Amino acid sequence: MKEKKKNIFKRSNGSINWPLTILLMALAMFTIIGPLYMTLMIAVKDPSQMDSILSWPTSFHWSNFSDAWKLTNYPEKFKNTFIITGINLIFTIFTNSLAAYAITRKRSHSKFFNALYYYFISAMFIPFNVIMLPLVKQASMFNLDNLAGITFLYIIFGLPMNTFLYTGFIKKIPVAMDEAAEMDGASPLQVFWYVIFPMLKPVHATVAILSFMWTWNDFLMPLIFLSKPEQQTLQLSQYIFQGQFSTQYNLAFASYLLVILPVLLIYIFFQKWIIAGVTDGAVK
Repeated sequence: MKEKKKNIFKRSNGSINWPLTILLMALAMFTIIGPLYMTLMIAVKDPSQMDSILSWPTSFHWSNFSDAWKLTNYPEKFKNTFIITGINLIFTIFTNSLAAYAITRKRSHSKFFNALYYYFISAMFIPFNVIMLPLVKQASMFNLDNLAGITFLYIIFGLPMNTFLYTGFIKKIPVAMDEAAEMDGASPLQVFWYVIFPMLKPVHATVAILSFMWTWNDFLMPLIFLSKPEQQTLQLSQYIFQGQFSTQYNLAFASYLLVILPVLLIYIFFQKWIIAGVTDGAVK
């Protein structure tokens, strides 16, 4: 007989353990809302009110947001970040899932594809700092130190983790579905596009979330690859508020809120699909 898993949120008699539930919910809310509250309080204050960063401001300086918008050239930096992130998501989902499909179906009877799988996975254990300097030199040689180049690099660097996620999911799809489509005259690419690709929606959601968060929030790669000011991303534009002897904290935190606002809006409007995709992927 299987042993029932113990639920810490319920007592032995089946009733909900409200004290523990409320404590954990309060801790979670403090962890999430606390930093947002502090960021907002600093963003709407005048520099003279910085003595207590957690206190309620005596007056709200909403002009900090418009000043931060102008100083960072927000529309241009947002466009650059959006282009990099959007193109990365589209090509990552298609190319990485296609590569994982080929590897999954071939590696059981092909030494080449089996070695290719472990080659991709091994890249997960190589720190980016180790290859950073040689990569910068090579990127400059091949003219990849621009928006198109860094987008290509994001797709490549996401391949190891995404291959791991996709292959684990594709292995659970019966090969008989491929064979049935091939008997109907479908080519291998048609089998992938019309049969396998739609079935990967849960893991597509997981890969899309991870790729979006990584690309949108990344600071290091744009810093070392995007040298031209007009090609900089939103993250690099935060440098403008830090001088040699002082930092404009109110404008900086106002700018931080402007940077994370698109992420919050995307989550609010698409949370149904995001949560469903992650949950289905976990259950699968």
